[in-house]
Order: sequence, then structure tokens, then C-alpha cells
Amino acid sequence: MSKGASIISFKDVSYEHAENQPILIETSFAIRRGAKFTLMGKNGAGKSTLFGLITGKYEETEGFINILPNTSIAVSRQVIPRDELDLTVREFFQNLFKEKIYAIDPMIDEVLDIVNLSPPAEISAEFKERIIGSFSGGQQARLLLASALIQKPQVLLLDEPTNNLDTEGINHLTDFLKKYNKTVIVISHDADFLNAFTEGVLYLNSQNRQVEKYDGNYHDVVAEIERQVAKEKRKNAQAEKEIQANKDKANFFAHKGGRLRAVAKKMREKVEDYEENKIDVRQEDKTIRDFTIGVPDSVPLEVLKLSKYTVFVDHKPKDVKCDIALKRGDHLHIIGPNGIGKTTLLETFARGDSDGEEVAKGVKVGYYRQDFSNLDFEKTPREILFSVMEKAEEQQMRSLAAGFLIDKDIINTKIGLLSEGQKGLVAFARLALMNPGLLILDEPTNHINFRHIPVIAKALAEYKGAMILVSHVPDFVEKVGVKEVLDLGKGL
Repeated sequence: MSKGASIISFKDVSYEHAENQPILIETSFAIRRGAKFTLMGKNGAGKSTLFGLITGKYEETEGFINILPNTSIAVSRQVIPRDELDLTVREFFQNLFKEKIYAIDPMIDEVLDIVNLSPPAEISAEFKERIIGSFSGGQQARLLLASALIQKPQVLLLDEPTNNLDTEGINHLTDFLKKYNKTVIVISHDADFLNAFTEGVLYLNSQNRQVEKYDGNYHDVVAEIERQVAKEKRKNAQAEKEIQANKDKANFFAHKGGRLRAVAKKMREKVEDYEENKIDVRQEDKTIRDFTIGVPDSVPLEVLKLSKYTVFVDHKPKDVKCDIALKRGDHLHIIGPNGIGKTTLLETFARGDSDGEEVAKGVKVGYYRQDFSNLDFEKTPREILFSVMEKAEEQQMRSLAAGFLIDKDIINTKIGLLSEGQKGLVAFARLALMNPGLLILDEPTNHINFRHIPVIAKALAEYKGAMILVSHVPDFVEKVGVKEVLDLGKGL
């Protein structure tokens, strides 16, 4: 098989999840063997669905999808499903295969080394018996990538693979993908990561429901799409001027009567022509509205005191003494490598059950969990938002929800059916209604569209309560405004 051969091709493919809800309409494109492409498009456009069509999870409504015979495909998912969190590492990998693999341990060792998650040799067997849910978000991100790689696919589909990864993890993944000689399609908003190894973009245009293929890096393609949008808007603006001018002329001549009525008719026909020739301007994701997270006047000056915390060194717990006091307006950034215990520490803060922690009496804690497990997946955003309001007012709730792009189609949909990005916006809307005195944020930019991040950073920078933040995005941390840093890996 030549390297230039198309390993994936779509010919006039249409697909809809439900009647009159098309995801694709007669779209055609091809990906050659060994190519590395970014898949981009607005939230809800159908990027994950396109992955499902490639893997065969979904079947096209019309048209034809051709995958070269005997091509193996694996997906590195965004998150580990809840029903897999209780599996051991060995069970997690074994479940990827239809038949039992008796020599799976060496295969696991190989992929753990690739994703930089190899345990010390003396605890290798013990490591494989660990429960998946006991790993940090960053470690779970590496396990997700490893779960795809262990299948040795000819086509690797990556869905937001840098979420939860620290800088070392992102660099390790980038170096691996640069050397990887198989076909890769990746969904991500991390421009620097994408530009390091991809050679083109598949753009899912939610306006015409077709996939557009571009050559070039992520920055170049985003700029080209923005130029096209600006051009389309200018053309429509000119058309609107012509439409209004001809409408005015038609009304003028129509009132004159006689033969001028024929002129008026021609003016109206011109209006119809201009209306038909207007372009449907592609619509990128809207940006959420500015918002605030209020703080009750009753919150005391000193919100939290911490005298010790626990870290994990070589997967074993170790207590560390400290003397930290968080006051109103203080923003604490917790840093450290994946697996050292950042998320575990945040969970103890949220629960208030750490021996070395003391949260001031009566302080309400707002917790943004990176896996959204503190949101009831069986409830709707409407129910979630009402549950934190002191007085359930429909108009207030809907107005705030609309600012987070939680529209009438989303607000009554179960949380479990929403995309990860939509869950994140619901979580922020919930915090905006809570008015907490202590805000705990675990990787709050994960899954969030890059257009929303400056708005979120502004709201957090203006927050007047105490805040504890874990984030691997330096630009975001800088915008939030951090006064103190706690490095869990320092001195270990």
C-alpha cells in the first residue's frame, strides 16, 4: 500500500441522529495513509459523531464511507466512562479486546512507558491491580491514550488528548506523535500542540453540514476561516443595502400608479434575487456573556487554614507540614506533576475532612470538579441550577443560563447526555448562582471552548472570595491573578 493512498474516504455522506437534525449533508473528503489532521468546528457541530462514523459506531444515512480493508482504528476518548472507573488497570486494558489476552502485562508495560506512566519495577504488579478511579485526572488522560495505543491501530483518533496533562505530559505526547508514522486525527483547541505535528485541518461547517479540508497549520486555517467569514459578512452587508434601496424604490413607484407599477414590480423582483443570493454565513461558537461569582458579606476575613497535606511519592502517601492561611480575595495556585495528589487535596478541601484543614464556619464551598461527578448526571441543567438558588425564580435562572449558552434545547436535557464542554458551562453557571465564599477549581479550562476562557478568567480575577486553583494553562493562571503558589513537588 502506498503512503499516498486514501485510508479513509467519505463520498456524499449524510448522517442525522434524529429526523430533521442533520450532522452531515452530502459531504466528501479523503485522508491519505500516514496523514495527521486536526478536526475542528463549533461545539455541537458533530466532531465526536464524525469519529463515530469512522469507527463504525454510527452508520451513514446516505452516501458511502470507505475504510481500507483490514484497517484497525482506535479512539483515545476524552474521559473514562463512569462504569469503567471501578476496573483495575489490567481489566481496563483487557476489556479493549474481544478475546482474552493471556500475555497482556508486557503489552501494558510497553504502552505505559510510551505515555510516561511506568511505575517503578518493584510495584509493577501492584500497579496493574490499582483501581482506575484512584488515578489523578492527568494519569487518567495518559491511560486513555495508552488504551488506544495498546490496540496498535493504523488510524488513531484523539479526542482532546491534552486535557488534564501537565506540561511534561503534553511535551511527551507531542514528541511521540511527531515520530508516530500512522494516521492521526485529533480534536483539540491547543494551538501550539496541534501546530507541532498536524499538517492540515478538517473543518466541520455547522452551517452547511459539510467537512471542508484545508492544508496548513491550525493558526493558518483559523485565520483563513475568519477571512472567509468576514468576506461573507461584507457580501451580505452589501446585499442588504441593495435590498433596502430596491424596497424603497418599489414602494415609491407603487404609489405613483400607472406604468410605474411595472417598475415597482421589477424592483421587487430584484429584491427577491438579492435575498436568494445572500450567503449563509458560517456561525462559529458564540462567546458566553460576562458573569460574576458573588461572595456573601458574612464570609469572614480568614477563610481557610492549612497546617498539613498529603502527597503521593512513587504512588505512596506522604504527609507534609505547612502553614497556609487563605483570606478573602486570596488566590492560591496548586502545582505539581500528575499523580502527586492535587485533585485528592482539592477533594479534601471540598469535603472539609482533612486533619490539617480548617474552613471558617458557615463558609459555602463552590467546587468545580474536572470530571463533573458532583453534578447528578440524571438531572437536567434546570434542576441543577434551581438546586443552588435560595429562591427558585424561573426568569432569573433562564437569564443566567442563556448567558452560558444553555438554551431551551439544553436546559431540559439530562447532564449525562451533554458534551463535556456543555457540562463545564453548566458547572460555571451553578457557581455563579451559588455565591460561595471559597471557590475550588480543578482544571476549569478542560473541555471549555477557547473563546469562553477569557470571559471565565475575567470573572475569576474579579472574584472577592478565597480561591484554590489547579490549572496547567499558564496564560489562564496569569489572567486569573494568583497571589500564592503551593508546589506539592517541592523538596520531595
